[in-house]
Amino acid sequence: MIRTPNIQSLTEFQRNTKATLEEIARSGDPLVLTVNGRAQAVLQDAAAYQRLLDKIEELEVIEAVRQAERDIAAGRTIPLADAVKQIRSRIRRRRGPDSTSK
Repeated sequence: MIRTPNIQSLTEFQRNTKATLEEIARSGDPLVLTVNGRAQAVLQDAAAYQRLLDKIEELEVIEAVRQAERDIAAGRTIPLADAVKQIRSRIRRRRGPDSTSK
C-alpha cells in the first residue's frame, strides 16, 4: 500500500492537469492516481524523483561498503597483487591465445 495523503482519481487529474502539476512541483510530494478506486500510478516532480534516485544510489554504495566490511571480517580477501594477477589472467583467457599482453 502506498502511503501518501495525495490521492486523486485519474479523471480528476485529467480535468485539472496543469493545477495538479503545479501543486506537485510546489510541494514536492508525490500524487497517487487511481482508476476505479485502485492505485494505478504515482506522479512525482522530476526534481523529487532525481533526489529519490540519488538516495537509492547512496544506499547501494553504503550496502556495498558494509558487505566489504563483512568480507574483510570473515577473511574473504586476498592481497592486491594476487587480485591483479587473477584479473590479468582472466582477461588473457577471454582474449584467447592469439592476443598479446603488455
